[in-house]
Amino acid sequence: MINIALADDHAILRKGVAEILSKFDNMSVTLEAGNGKELLAKMETAAIIPDVCIVDINMPEMNGYETAAEIKKRWPQVKILALSMYDTELNVIKMLRNGANGYILKDSDPEELRFAISEVYRHGFYHSELVTGRMLHIIHDSENRVNVEMNDRESQFLKLCCTELTYKEIADQMYLSPRTIDGYREALFKKLNITTRTGLAMYAIKSGIVSFK
Repeated sequence: MINIALADDHAILRKGVAEILSKFDNMSVTLEAGNGKELLAKMETAAIIPDVCIVDINMPEMNGYETAAEIKKRWPQVKILALSMYDTELNVIKMLRNGANGYILKDSDPEELRFAISEVYRHGFYHSELVTGRMLHIIHDSENRVNVEMNDRESQFLKLCCTELTYKEIADQMYLSPRTIDGYREALFKKLNITTRTGLAMYAIKSGIVSFK
């Protein structure tokens, strides 16, 4: 049984997610909260610490970034799935930097939600474009995790992709033209078989190229 906590300031959406999860035999919602501060308080006194926390990025009092960081600090074994209204890469990357193991959009269908929770719980990550093909093999197989050849500049670019810098700011920091940066990005997209900056960041984090601990 996967014990789940939900933190979202929209009560109707939170209840809807809880209802969906209640239909899955191997999942149970043990905690609900309207913001990060409330979630942390409930976890402090909970009889059962959740295995997975689904955390909305935008919440009052304590947002998703702060909440994720605190959860990882106090309960490092707990997996965190970020919940977002929009697939905004820099916001998602910021959640990953603060300890999230993946993210899912609020309008995802129930089956994707179930799969995302299972992947985070079993494998420690979830990102919709990483669950098939070469990326799945790279991340699941420890011997092949970093078996992707890249030059020093590509490696530096990959690390900077895990920051909140824009591509133009990355170009400025590396003293290169935006066109050259675009070339590094496309080269890594091809090598890793992914298509977004979030995918690059997830690869860098899960393969150990960068660490935020």
